[in-house]
Amino acid sequence: MPKNGSAESGKLCNRLEELILNFEQELKSENLRNKVLSLIPLFHTLRDLGESLIPAQFAASARDRILFYFRRYPYTVINGDELLVVSAIQEYARRVRELRVQFGWAIISGKTMKEMASEGELPVSNFEISKMKPNDYILLSKEQDKEAAFRWAVANETRKKKESVRSKLLEYFRLNVGKPVTGEELRYVANDKTEWARRVRELRTEFGWPITTKSTGRPDLPVGTYVLEALRQSPEHDRQIPDPVRAAVLRRDGYKCAKCSWSHTGWNASDPRHLEIHHLIEHAMGGQNIEENLMTVCTVCHDDIHRKKKQ
Repeated sequence: MPKNGSAESGKLCNRLEELILNFEQELKSENLRNKVLSLIPLFHTLRDLGESLIPAQFAASARDRILFYFRRYPYTVINGDELLVVSAIQEYARRVRELRVQFGWAIISGKTMKEMASEGELPVSNFEISKMKPNDYILLSKEQDKEAAFRWAVANETRKKKESVRSKLLEYFRLNVGKPVTGEELRYVANDKTEWARRVRELRTEFGWPITTKSTGRPDLPVGTYVLEALRQSPEHDRQIPDPVRAAVLRRDGYKCAKCSWSHTGWNASDPRHLEIHHLIEHAMGGQNIEENLMTVCTVCHDDIHRKKKQ
């Protein structure tokens, strides 16, 4: 970024130095109010100095400066105090929410990151999630999701329903089938209940809904997003395959159908397929949930295999 704001920042630094010297003189007095009043211009100058770090030609408003900062440091833990400095406003958290809800930027909080990590949904290693604070944030994708505003409106209606957390999450997934949704959206639908990540995992492992993440079948997805691949539950015997085994089989088979070679790279809105795991020796016949007894197939080939077995 060009240093267009350097001259302004330099003037503000000089002004700050002058104000600090004046405050040092006020400290010698016994008048508390005068001390407080002399600090006010210091606060304002510090705010102006933070604002000057990102010149107006790059970001004119507080929200724009926050976005500029996130995009400059994606996939990096950003603390709220940093955003307080660059935004120069106290209500920076509201602007972060606007960027997420109204403008579709995948900004996720430390609280949500921890809840996702507790269910093994975050394959990241470049920072310690356990040390993240609630006012820490990460921009998880450089791409803006322009459909996010509509989804958040749907999320707002879904969260109001008098249903269980799991039921509301499933309804939201069904309303957005085939579309990536973020952990922040799902947490919101769950009325900020910390159990939301566990309920999502249960929908996949116990109820057989094909909900995928970067670490459970869709390496092409951004970190921190989920997709309900189709309005179809997998057979009960397939639901017992542990996620680590399922992921290992998908990796081994190159994330494509072992029968027809279909993969998500060829997906389009009119294609109902997704990838499933098939038992070579049926589970009912003693087949184990181990890599050697499993193979990756698309739903079309999976149905065809079972149809031929019944003939």
